[in-house]
Amino acid sequence: MKVGPVLVVEDSDEDFMALEWAMRKLGRTDRVLRCLDGDDALDALFGRGPYTEAVWPSLVLLDLNLPGTDGREVLAELKATPTLRRVPVVVLSTSSNPRDVAACYQSGVNSYMLKPVNFEKYTEQLGRLFEFWLGVAVLPEAPVEA
Repeated sequence: MKVGPVLVVEDSDEDFMALEWAMRKLGRTDRVLRCLDGDDALDALFGRGPYTEAVWPSLVLLDLNLPGTDGREVLAELKATPTLRRVPVVVLSTSSNPRDVAACYQSGVNSYMLKPVNFEKYTEQLGRLFEFWLGVAVLPEAPVEA
């Protein structure tokens, strides 16, 4: 089975670098595709704009507060699309607002993780997240082109 990249939708360079550092510390060698905003993420998922083919990620790590189309809108569009709704999406956010959490689960997010300020804690949580989603869970395969 072909394993797709981890699609990271993150506009903050600092947060993305922290994710990369944590992955290195965890010994993760997963392919990562970064999108800087929601529009870029939707282009990648639907194979439009600069993307000649749709990306089928193994996992989407989605920030909520993005410029332009924000994470909430990306999540809603992704989960409203029959083929893409199967892709697991984990929101990584600094927002602990219960309305954000509830809205994300209402839209179909697979899990919601608060970004800890402490790097060691962040790395530990990412390790658990990757172990489950990329090590334990059985993930859906990309749809076969007709």
